[in-house]
Amino acid sequence: MTTAAVEIAPLGAAPPASRQRWIERFAGLGFAAPAFILLVLTNLAPLAALAFLSFTNYELGALDFSLVGLKNFNSALQDPVIRRSVTNTLLYVAIVVPGGVLISLLVAILIHQRKRTRSLYEVIYFLPVTSTLIAMATMWQFLLHPTLGLVNQVLKSLGLGPTAFLSEPGLVIPTLAAIGIWQLIGFNMVLFLAGLSAIPRDLYEALDIDGASHPVDRFLKVTWPMLGPTTMFVTVTTFITAFKIFDTVAVMTRGGPGGSSEVLLYAIYLEGFQYFHMSYAATLTLVFLAFTLVFSVLQTFVLDRRVHY
Repeated sequence: MTTAAVEIAPLGAAPPASRQRWIERFAGLGFAAPAFILLVLTNLAPLAALAFLSFTNYELGALDFSLVGLKNFNSALQDPVIRRSVTNTLLYVAIVVPGGVLISLLVAILIHQRKRTRSLYEVIYFLPVTSTLIAMATMWQFLLHPTLGLVNQVLKSLGLGPTAFLSEPGLVIPTLAAIGIWQLIGFNMVLFLAGLSAIPRDLYEALDIDGASHPVDRFLKVTWPMLGPTTMFVTVTTFITAFKIFDTVAVMTRGGPGGSSEVLLYAIYLEGFQYFHMSYAATLTLVFLAFTLVFSVLQTFVLDRRVHY
């Protein structure tokens, strides 16, 4: 009679490789599931609902609705109010993006060179970022008042006449853009200061040895190329922030005078919550998201080719 030897795995031995892989996969899915569920609930599901509404004629408070296909998109393309709001938004972005990036870079370079007062200037320039934009808009509305505002009082002392910054169609967008730049300088400055602090000092010492010690040479040959990744990030984030202009328009001008400051987000707000055209507002929101996505991707690809990592 023969006996079969039975191997008993020692206590605490590792499970088979295939079983171990399955355990790792399920553990990974378990860790990723909460984040994925949150992503679906807060981003993907609202986006899907938004896309569905854009193909309907739903109005806020209505009990029924029907599918209308691309009618809302055709209406948006032919709507002169939407064309004007897109033009105003692009004009605002065209002023804020270069202004917000270049002025922030200049401020960061000037502050970076200071020793004792650097912290003080950082706090002063960063204060607008920590303040509520609606409160700041109210303050600017008072400062720019044609008769009582401090800005016009200064202009009057210089022998200039009062200027209605928020009532002149040709001045309202540049004025709002100046306020937007003022609000963005502090945040962008902090990013540029971080980039300046990461530049190796050896590069400047090598430049001094080569005889290029002039500040302009130091900036063009070392500072600007080494700030490439920071500049790309600041440019893209500034563009997205500028495209989302809403608060200052809602508080200071409400789209006036005569719609000359009505931007795309404010037009979406009016359509959805003033006129209750929720389906049309959903369509305009998709247009807004498309604009932001396309321009951000184009900026990233164009700037990434010129960035030194």
